[in-house]
Amino acid sequence: MRIDEKGFTLAEILLVLSIFLIVSSIAVFSVKPHYHFIEKTLFFTRLKADLYYAQQYAISQQRQVQVHFLADEHRYFVHDYLNGKIIIDRSYSKLIKVREGSLKLSFKFTYDGRIDRFGSIYITIGKEIYRMTFLLGEGRFYVAKDTKE
Repeated sequence: MRIDEKGFTLAEILLVLSIFLIVSSIAVFSVKPHYHFIEKTLFFTRLKADLYYAQQYAISQQRQVQVHFLADEHRYFVHDYLNGKIIIDRSYSKLIKVREGSLKLSFKFTYDGRIDRFGSIYITIGKEIYRMTFLLGEGRFYVAKDTKE
């Protein structure tokens, strides 16, 4: 190393690092709302697709299919009611809480694709509460943001 070489002082390095940390922390806090939105969208998209698949499986195989939500484990699974074969086993984010409403966290699709009982379950994501309602009849369901606090 040559004697006349000069580098950065410790103060300059610390100043640059502190500016970098401030800018990166601002970026993290601005991304957080987007993270909740992505988690919510991913959860509902997968859940709807899995429920439609379970319903189609029940119709095509002419078998009853049971859906179980395990809220404490943050997962749900779908299995053939007669032989117990697991068709779908899916985990979801710990930010999402599922609780029963007028419908228990376990229900069946019958061999013709109808649901064996009707009602609602509640899904909480962050501070937002959603109600997933299963209608009696053809096994239809929909998700709506719950307006009551």
